[in-house]
Amino acid sequence: MSTPAHKKITLAQIKASADSLGVPLAAMRAVHEVESKGEGFLSTGEPVILFEPHIFYKQLTKKGLLDIRAKVMRERPDLCYPKWKPKSYGAAGSYQHQRLTAASQYHRESALESASWGLGQVMGFNWKDLGYPTLQAFINAQYKDEGAQLDTMCRFIRQNKIVDALKNKDWSAFAYKYNGEGYRANNYHGKLAAAFKKFNA
Repeated sequence: MSTPAHKKITLAQIKASADSLGVPLAAMRAVHEVESKGEGFLSTGEPVILFEPHIFYKQLTKKGLLDIRAKVMRERPDLCYPKWKPKSYGAAGSYQHQRLTAASQYHRESALESASWGLGQVMGFNWKDLGYPTLQAFINAQYKDEGAQLDTMCRFIRQNKIVDALKNKDWSAFAYKYNGEGYRANNYHGKLAAAFKKFNA
């Protein structure tokens, strides 16, 4: 993974995001480093994504598309199943886009909503709650550049009311809200604390 130079975020953009949230720059840099692994794009110019088959199942179910769900599960059981499975995503990078493309052939909207996108790996199904007028507007932002992806992260942080956790450097509370219940297994709170210490030195 290597973000093309013209799409790369700048420290000034990270500082502007920190200021807009009212949090220390070191805290925003820590979130940027840990949650994004530092890259929002592949060398191809495509955004970094992770396609989530259990979310695809959920989105199809929510929309009442049970016939489509059954078809995917029959033809491509690797793309649609009811419960999260560890180590079932396959390779990172362009392979995730191949999976998304395959899922999109069954139902494009649900597939796009079932991937996590860009620097912040924010799930597509959040698009409306984050203030994007359409799903396509959300997707376009993820393809634009890392600055637009960071804006998505900030919208997510505001929407989930975890600005205070970031201000207070309560890394466990932040990681729980941002990454979900499994955050401890991946030591997100520990990584955030270590990154903050590094950037605050």
